[in-house]
Amino acid sequence: MKKHGRVVIVANRTPAAKSAGGLASGLLDALRRERSLWFGWNGELREDDGNCVQLFSCDRLTVAAIPLSPEAHNRYYNGFANGVLWPAFHHRLDLMRFSDDDYTGYLEVNRHMAAQLRPLLQDDDLIWVHDYHLLPFAGMCRRQGIRQRMGFFLHIPFPVPSVAQAIPRIDELLDEMCAYDLLGFQTEDDRKAFVNLCRERRPQIRVPNTGGYPIGVDPLALQAEAEAEPVVQLWPRDRSIRGIISVDRLDYTKGLPERFKAYALLLEQHPELHGTMQLVQIAPPSRTDVPAYVDLHHELTGLAGEILGKYGDLEWQPLVYVERQLDRPVLMPLYRQARVGLVTPLRDGMNLVAKEFVAAQDPADPGVLVLSRFAGAACQLDGALLVNPHDPGEMAQAMLQALSMPHAERVARYRRMWAVLCASDIEGWRVRYLKDLEALAATEETLAPATAGA
Repeated sequence: MKKHGRVVIVANRTPAAKSAGGLASGLLDALRRERSLWFGWNGELREDDGNCVQLFSCDRLTVAAIPLSPEAHNRYYNGFANGVLWPAFHHRLDLMRFSDDDYTGYLEVNRHMAAQLRPLLQDDDLIWVHDYHLLPFAGMCRRQGIRQRMGFFLHIPFPVPSVAQAIPRIDELLDEMCAYDLLGFQTEDDRKAFVNLCRERRPQIRVPNTGGYPIGVDPLALQAEAEAEPVVQLWPRDRSIRGIISVDRLDYTKGLPERFKAYALLLEQHPELHGTMQLVQIAPPSRTDVPAYVDLHHELTGLAGEILGKYGDLEWQPLVYVERQLDRPVLMPLYRQARVGLVTPLRDGMNLVAKEFVAAQDPADPGVLVLSRFAGAACQLDGALLVNPHDPGEMAQAMLQALSMPHAERVARYRRMWAVLCASDIEGWRVRYLKDLEALAATEETLAPATAGA
């Protein structure tokens, strides 16, 4: 079997961008060790040099970054990707805002990125495209003559057909997605939802190969970071105050108001816990110019104020709410200090915070993960306490159980989840996906001559 040359990552942002996100931090170490190319937007908005490609190298990784104009970025990113696809894929059709102009801009940016990538490609490249910003990218590439093997991975959940059919232009998007050779999803449910939608809406189109590839973390690296001396000691080392920690981007999919309401219910129902626990919510703001996010911010600060006003005093604050981005080396020791990790999104593709929390725990005295059953990680982390984030009573009860869980049970649950993290880490995710994409290429190349002569 012929081995591929470079791995070419195509994503909305490159590591050159100011905020490259979890994808970059998860893949960079591996990509630096082999010949590879990372292509995408550099985070700059400017009117000129629309065809300018900035190149720089980091070990064996080459980064190719392009700017976008403010108008193009607004229509592509704010308009269609995050105004239609993000809410719809998270089953929030009420927040979907569609315009033909935004959809045209979304297609134009995908087409422009394909045109800019084409001269950078080599014949034996494997192209790996990431996330909902680039659903039609394969179709754009094929029409420009790009024939290299091309796979796609969706980091967010895929909606069930009854919801997906409400997305404007969904048939066109499905046609473009079917130009990929391999479509990867976080969970089997997501994969089935895509296949079923194609069968319902586009039965005349050949559905490409699909697979479930739950993304992982590097548990040993995270464990080492968690063992470092913390920048701040959130709670007394003697556990006189048991810490509950939550870390989320400020987004309506994360279930933050529901979480605060459940915590308030716990405080109301169990006054004996007052002064003995504290919830620390870290929620850096995002998309601050979008009305839905502004409304969420106001709701959350209002709920935080109510909790502090009703239950706090000079000696004890039941809640600490931090609206600031913290780097991973700062976060990991904080996870290790916590007795409970509270990860309760309303809907999530995987949610790596859940896996990071587990990786950070002290094996001899681990904390307990309370996890939404609607996060992709729930399919793997059976040692967590699974909850319905829409049910405040169930969440309050799970927090109470986590805070009082016996040591032996905590250790047993942690060990089960640690084994999962090690068996399906991010390197295994990367290798498995690329192996499947390459094997598919080899199989189809082998069968092509016989098919042509049949």
